Amino acid sequence: MRLFTVILCLLVFFSAASVAAEQPGKKVLIVASNKMDMGDAEKHEARNDLFEFAPPYHVFVSHGYEVDFVSPKGGEVPFMRDPLGIASYTIKYENFQQKASNSLTPAEVKPEQYWAVFSGGGYGVMFDVAQNVEIQSIIAKIYEAGGIVGVGGHGAASIANVKLAGGDYLVKGKKVAGFPDSTELDKPWAKHGTLLPFLIESRLRENGALAQNKDTLADKHEVVIDQSIVSTMFLPSAALVAKEMILLHQQGK
Repeated sequence: MRLFTVILCLLVFFSAASVAAEQPGKKVLIVASNKMDMGDAEKHEARNDLFEFAPPYHVFVSHGYEVDFVSPKGGEVPFMRDPLGIASYTIKYENFQQKASNSLTPAEVKPEQYWAVFSGGGYGVMFDVAQNVEIQSIIAKIYEAGGIVGVGGHGAASIANVKLAGGDYLVKGKKVAGFPDSTELDKPWAKHGTLLPFLIESRLRENGALAQNKDTLADKHEVVIDQSIVSTMFLPSAALVAKEMILLHQQGK
């Protein structure tokens, strides 16, 4: 009889856990790129930046949220950098690599299941995510349903072109942090910006955003919060974006 009671309790527990996992608003969607390089003959680096994805992932799962990845093609999303610190931890203990190796296609995503969508950087998002109409639609639907949008570094490119149902750009009239034009033009990473499909700061401004970066912020590590958009231009603050997103969610914003 005692064994039966224990089994019954376990069944109730796992059933409840399963239902909770399916509840809309309990999950977080991470948007990543499938790109390895910029498509040029020299194959300039375009993989996702592990340090802008793994720390936020850790923050979300450590607060009890289930996380899914989505990419333009689905399947594996590649990362640059060797895992260190929290990146190593989340890969070993929190199923990060398994999730990232099995990203959903846009068609497999049900926006109503997610209370938030986040995108980190690495140049790849500028080449495939920023041009992907299906992913843009998913981001818009999550936001318009009251969800929270977070970006770090070049991840701002993921939302720069998103249009809402009424035709306005998601970023219109909002402060959004992202990589500055001055840095892209100064650094050799993408041949001084010549390999890029657009410049993030310029695109944000073109689409009505109040672009924020090291040229406008007193502290380049700052996390910028404007309504339901949370952003940072600097890699070490990616985890802080995730935490601020959770705080907004808990406040019902």
